Amino acid sequence: MPDADQRSDAMTDQITFPDPTYRDTVLAPLFEGVKMHFAHGMAQINRAHLVMLAETGILGSADTRALARALQDIEDETDIAALTYTGEHEDYFFVVEAALRAKLGDLGGALHTARSRNDMDHTMFKLALRVRVQGILKLLADLTQALLEKAELEKETLIVAYTHGQPAQPTTFGHYLSAVIEVLLRDMERLDAAADGLEHCPMGAAAITTSGFPIDRGRVAELLGFEGPLLNAYGCIASVDYVTGLYSALKLPFVHLGRVVQDMGVWASFEVGQLYVPNALVQISSIMPQKRNPVPIEHMRHLASVTAGRCDMVVNTMHNTPFTDMNDSEGEVQQAGFAAFESGGRMLRLLQAFLPACEISYTNVARNTDAACITITELADTLVRDEGLTFRQAHEIAAVTARAVIAAGAPLGHGFSSFAEAFEAETGRASALSEERFATVVSARHFVSVRDRPGGPAPVALNAAFSVYHADLRRLIERATARADRHVAACAMLDHSFAVLLET
Repeated sequence: MPDADQRSDAMTDQITFPDPTYRDTVLAPLFEGVKMHFAHGMAQINRAHLVMLAETGILGSADTRALARALQDIEDETDIAALTYTGEHEDYFFVVEAALRAKLGDLGGALHTARSRNDMDHTMFKLALRVRVQGILKLLADLTQALLEKAELEKETLIVAYTHGQPAQPTTFGHYLSAVIEVLLRDMERLDAAADGLEHCPMGAAAITTSGFPIDRGRVAELLGFEGPLLNAYGCIASVDYVTGLYSALKLPFVHLGRVVQDMGVWASFEVGQLYVPNALVQISSIMPQKRNPVPIEHMRHLASVTAGRCDMVVNTMHNTPFTDMNDSEGEVQQAGFAAFESGGRMLRLLQAFLPACEISYTNVARNTDAACITITELADTLVRDEGLTFRQAHEIAAVTARAVIAAGAPLGHGFSSFAEAFEAETGRASALSEERFATVVSARHFVSVRDRPGGPAPVALNAAFSVYHADLRRLIERATARADRHVAACAMLDHSFAVLLET
């Protein structure tokens, strides 16, 4: 009579795969994800692999023709969206193989010669990511172009620049936007480099060590639009740096743009009032009729944060995982990670509509400029240049002048008498600056105009910067376009090569 352990094993063995709970919690959701995100990629891989098996002679012409026709029939007959997971087959791969075997018998299993679900999975993921990265790079390029046009339009529009949350110095809206543009261009460079990390094909790695068949890995890579095969077969399956690198780079634009959006919230506040948000982008209060709520700012801020968080989720899932084939880098995390592209895309489109539509309130900028005495640095600089003072002497005179006009509630341009007293008290002589010259020196327009060094807000400096930005953006667009063109050309090549199999 069997003991208790043997009876328990026998009872367990009577339950056929898949366990109902495992089916419902893991296999069915993964099946739905493959239907949505990977079915087309699997079809492309099946075709490319079959073309390679034919061209290398691993399978004969009659077999490859039969397989090609069966694949074509299955694609034509199958309504992928209508498929429901039943548990009859483990996953979508086996659904396709079962359909091949139903049409061709044992020959249906020949398509899987010299490959594995391992190399297929990473290749499908790269194919799916390529499309999404191309879309995000396009949105980033469109946003950068829109901000560049806005910066050129607003290159002489004065604003108050803040440091540590306090009014600091005058600059222009174009100068501020140029700083944002530079970060976006660097973010695009990083994402472009990460996109290059998707351009080498894992196919041919098979499970993890390649194959004893005389496969042509380069041909499969070419047919799928990759630059070439990813060299080390173990790394094709184990080294998921294409995932961590991509999502790390994808996160950064949203971290950086979230900071810009936060500024827009401060600038649009009633107390600051530097940014005017048009009515089309303002919501009203349900109870307070005087309110103009720039709610899109909040949506952009949280969409940016959600996107960055989703990127972190993908990268952090890879932490402390084994350096080998593992489900942690597949299925669940792949599908969850696609949501980062969705929320990120919405944020970029909204920001592209929002910022160019906003205007600077000249009245409020002038009010805050006067109230905070933000041009006082140029007074100190002028005293060094024109009066021969040390900067520390000049700084002290400027500080005394600023305290006096702020206490009097007067704009700095009206503070000549306070300045003259402070200058004489510090130096023992009268300043050579006239009242008219003093008013010019402390004006916001003069402050900006003399800052014409590279990177400054003066028009000559900004115009030079704009030329650089246009060139950098063109270069990035050209690189992304070249990748996309290669993918399109490969699709045409694959279609032709597969058609040849059908006809032979």
